[in-house]
Amino acid sequence: MKTLRVVAPGFLTTVQDLGREGFGPIGVSATGAGDAVSLRAGNRLVGNPQGAAGLEMTLVGGTFEFPGGAVIALAGSEFGATVGGATVPAWTAVEVKAGQVLTLGPTQGGARSYLCVRGGIEVDKLLGSASTHILSGLGGMEGRALKREDVLRIGDAGEAGEGGGFTGRTVAGKPLEKLAARKVLRATEGPQSDWFPEPAQKVFYGSTYRVTEEANRMGLRLEGPAIGEGSHGEMITEGVSLGAVQITAAGLPIILFVEQQTTGGYAKIANVISADLHSVGQLRPRDEIRFEKVDWETARKLFIEQEELLASKELIDG
Repeated sequence: MKTLRVVAPGFLTTVQDLGREGFGPIGVSATGAGDAVSLRAGNRLVGNPQGAAGLEMTLVGGTFEFPGGAVIALAGSEFGATVGGATVPAWTAVEVKAGQVLTLGPTQGGARSYLCVRGGIEVDKLLGSASTHILSGLGGMEGRALKREDVLRIGDAGEAGEGGGFTGRTVAGKPLEKLAARKVLRATEGPQSDWFPEPAQKVFYGSTYRVTEEANRMGLRLEGPAIGEGSHGEMITEGVSLGAVQITAAGLPIILFVEQQTTGGYAKIANVISADLHSVGQLRPRDEIRFEKVDWETARKLFIEQEELLASKELIDG
């Protein structure tokens, strides 16, 4: 069996797939890749099922040795990757020969890069998923971020999708443009949107907000113009969804993300649409964003279009 050895783990590198759905009622959030679109596209490049586990790197990438070689693809933000001194382009399947080392540096754009390996990363699954839930210490590699000298198993490529050569395959230009991360996040009305009068809605949708340093896989706190009218205190706790935008007692938004708590007691003015959740995964501290209100039908249409693109033959060149 082929393996991957961690020479240096980077800032925060974890094993992630598409998460574990359906366990919110028992307090377990779905977790999974912060930018699921990049993970899915990267897996397609190397011939894996779209939900195969890969490595999610945050802000600073790691260094990894492949004793038996591998076919890999890097998807998401550009981290200046090299193998043997040669540049490794993002969104392209390349071969790493036996004994070679892949080195990644700090991000040159967004927040996260995904290392997809033909055959997928093999770890014991918890509740049907390989994803790491950092806050609770569940899943992935012993429920934690990777550390130096960890050795991860690579799955059998013969069980990872269609056969044949994958080296040189790339994500086509036009689809890549359509899937690019956005700084204007489209959102539908939240369950308590009518708790906020029109002046408050104008502040929320008309303002630019900055991502604070208090941003992680659980949620992203934003700073900017406070919403001066509407609900600012705690409410009776209820279930919350991925991408929900809560308004705190200080009148500032928080975007709930993949390791969110499953219940919350702040009013939710909006919810980031499914088609833009991958964009949230690429936001860094000090990035500036805005919200754009869309209706339910538009949100559904954009999601269907994204799903069709990710499954289409037009996504991949080569």
